[in-house]
Formats: sequence, C-alpha cells, structure tokens
Amino acid sequence: MSAAKIKKGDKVVILAGKDKGRTGAVLQVLPKEDKVLVEGINVHARHRKPDQANPQGGIERKPAPLHISNVAVADKDGKPTRVRFEDRDGKKVRVAVKSGEVL
Repeated sequence: MSAAKIKKGDKVVILAGKDKGRTGAVLQVLPKEDKVLVEGINVHARHRKPDQANPQGGIERKPAPLHISNVAVADKDGKPTRVRFEDRDGKKVRVAVKSGEVL
C-alpha cells in the first residue's frame, strides 16, 4: 500500500461538485473507499424524530464523504497543488509540487 497523499488535518480545495472552489480541513480519510470527509463541505441534512437520546428532534447536519480525486491539497496561497514525496534529511516527507514547501 502506498503512502497517503492527503491526510487528516490537511487544508484542501474542492475541485468538482457543488462545492467547487471552496476550502476546508480534512476531518477523516477513508482509504478503503478512496473518500475523505471535509469540514463544512458536502453537508447533508437528516430530519430526526424526537427520541430518548435527542428529545428535541430536529435537523441533523453532517458532512458526507467526497471522492479523494475531487480534492487537492491547498498550497500556501490557497490554490490546489499536487503532492510528491522526497527524501530530506533521511526522512520521507510530503512536498507541494508548486511551491516545493514541505507539508
């Protein structure tokens, strides 16, 4: 299995879909499904009836997973960039292709 190019906590730019162009932080990576959860992006609402745990009921909003191909790591200027791996000081590090900055 290869190393992950997008990790939890990365700032990413959405490349396709209804939220195209927006940015957010990765909340969770689902490598088996090739999907990511991004904070505040692709938010779906679910109407809940009142129950013991939630006596008020109401509308529950939470982010739904996006395919990993529809997101790219955001560079320091907020624009999308690809990621490559380099060996620096004997350690394998992720590097932004556009700026050469270590992620």
